[in-house]
Amino acid sequence: MANRDVKHLLDMLYEMVNDAKNLPLSSDKCIIDREAALDLLDELQEKLPEELHRAQDLIQAKDEYVKSAEREVERMMQQAEYDAKSKVADSEVLLAARERGHAIINRAEERSNEMYRVVNEYTEDALRRTEEAIQAALDEVKQSRVRFRAASAARRQKDRETLNKNPKKTDKEEE
Repeated sequence: MANRDVKHLLDMLYEMVNDAKNLPLSSDKCIIDREAALDLLDELQEKLPEELHRAQDLIQAKDEYVKSAEREVERMMQQAEYDAKSKVADSEVLLAARERGHAIINRAEERSNEMYRVVNEYTEDALRRTEEAIQAALDEVKQSRVRFRAASAARRQKDRETLNKNPKKTDKEEE
C-alpha cells in the first residue's frame, strides 16, 4: 500500500465514480469496479484513525505550548517582581521598574494569547477538514449503495419480465 492520505484516497474514489462507464440508457447510473472501490474504502477506514490521531497530537501540542507559555509568563512576572524589588527605592527608578514589569507582563500575555489563538485556529481548521473529508466519503458511499440497489432492482425486474414473456411464447408455439 502506497503512503496515501485520506484526501488522496477520497480523490481516487471520486475519480473512480466520475470516470465510471454509464449504464446503458442512463446518465446518472454507472458501473464501478467493486473490488477497487472496496479496497479504497478499506484503506480510508485504516487512514481515518491515523488522521484523527494526528489531530489529537495537534491538540496535545497546543496544550503543551499554552502551558509552556503560561510558565514563561509566570517566570517573566517573577523576574519583573524581583527586578522591581531589587531597584533602589527612588521613586523614578521604582516607577520605571514597575512600568517595565507591566510592559513585560503585557507583552508576554499578548504573545501567549496570540499563540493560543493561532494554535486553536489551526487545530479547528484541521479537525473541520477531517470532518468534511469523512462526511464526503460517507455521503459518496451512501449514494453508491442507493445507485447499486436501484440498478440491481431494475435488472431483477427486467429479468422477471423476460422470463414471464418467454413461457407465453412457448405455450402459443406448441398449440
